Amino acid sequence: QVQLVESGGGLVQTGGSLRLSCAASGRSISNYAMGWFRRAPGKEREFLAAISGSGDYTFYADSVKGRFTFSRDNGKNLVYLQMGSLGVEDTAVYSCAAVLDLSRRRLLTRIYDYDSWGQGTQVTVSS
Repeated sequence: QVQLVESGGGLVQTGGSLRLSCAASGRSISNYAMGWFRRAPGKEREFLAAISGSGDYTFYADSVKGRFTFSRDNGKNLVYLQMGSLGVEDTAVYSCAAVLDLSRRRLLTRIYDYDSWGQGTQVTVSS
């Protein structure tokens, strides 16, 4: 498995932007499909975005499409989530996830698809 640590969370005003990072260690992530999820208080964990191991393919949930961008730098063992046009409804703990994919082309959207998870970083959006 790969170890994941998120960073970049914090307090931001409505309409603002924030960039989250997820640093991997223990393995190269070049052969890992990656995902971003979030969990708001009292709600189930929600899928946000997926990226293939190659970085050639991305997929976004309707709730964030056009506002969030998923990218990766396999050479630095980092993935990013650029968030814009933030609203109060985006307040949650954001987590990154990984799973081995030797094809390097899969886009995975379900919680049970992944077997490595970070601890999460808090994002709070205020008006």
